[in-house]
Amino acid sequence: LDLDTAKEELEEFIPHVREMSDSSIRKMAGRDLTRFKHFKKQGIAIKFGRFSQKENDQIKKNIKEFLSLTGIDNAEKLLFTSRYPEERETINRLKAEFLFCGKIAEGIPRPWRLIYYRARKIFDPNNYKGRYTKEEKEKLKKYYAIHGNDWKKISEMMSRSNLSVAMKYSEIKSINYGPWTKEETQKLMHAVEDVIRKRSKLEAEKSSSEKSRRNLSIDREKLYQKLPWTEIETKVGTRYWRQCKQKWNSILTSKMTKGQQLYKGTKGLQAKINLIKRLYEMKVEDANEVKWEELSNAIGDVPRAYVQAKFYKLKVSCVPLWQRKTFPEIIDYLYEKKLPELEEKL
Repeated sequence: LDLDTAKEELEEFIPHVREMSDSSIRKMAGRDLTRFKHFKKQGIAIKFGRFSQKENDQIKKNIKEFLSLTGIDNAEKLLFTSRYPEERETINRLKAEFLFCGKIAEGIPRPWRLIYYRARKIFDPNNYKGRYTKEEKEKLKKYYAIHGNDWKKISEMMSRSNLSVAMKYSEIKSINYGPWTKEETQKLMHAVEDVIRKRSKLEAEKSSSEKSRRNLSIDREKLYQKLPWTEIETKVGTRYWRQCKQKWNSILTSKMTKGQQLYKGTKGLQAKINLIKRLYEMKVEDANEVKWEELSNAIGDVPRAYVQAKFYKLKVSCVPLWQRKTFPEIIDYLYEKKLPELEEKL
């Protein structure tokens, strides 16, 4: 396909495709377009966001089958071939011969690049090494001063995954871990406004409808969904991206509820009861399938992140050995054991 046709056809599945680089679009047209059309015929939508347990299991199955097909020893050699220079040529030949790109993505309605990154995260033995020691943090700062954003090189020097060292550096470079100052909060609000306005202007330019460039109307979902937090972190300057995200959600919650304490006293008990009942009624197999926006009014007019945070707290504090339970088992426990207790207390 020529580039313009590729953009046009991909836009049905990836609404923001025109914001991507030309090389990324070409790769996506080659690796994904046929797959996307196949999923569409089956009535399956293309997904983004957190991977479900079912999808993780499918990735593991695909990798296992590819290893069996090619005789490659293990997933690390397959996904981190550069770590094995003596075998690199053979492994790359087998990957090309047995169509690695297609095999790894079988049965998963997502862009190939996201599936590949997820597989690397699952199978990287350097990704599960626990907390960073004080010495490791100092090394990370030193290596960053020498190599900058070359996370691949830094990860090899530290025997940690690329993602791990990049995220840890982003965290430790932050100056402030105490309460937010008024100045920091203002910086955060301006940073969010900047990225939302920039995105809305791009959408307005693409739209044929006449919109005022100076008075853009913002859908409320854009205030808390898929914001570029690393970019916002850079604009704030003194806080880690996760701190920025948490603070922004607390600001939104306060604004949307007009400062009411929705999770205190009898209101809090009722909110927990409503949340458990609604989750039970949904009958979903994975937390990734929950439509958190629809649950917002179970607690009040709040962002989805607020509902997710309250569910997490409820799960951790009330469900014994929750890490070993499936999502339906967690919901069943809350419904059968915790709900009667909360109703009696109310």
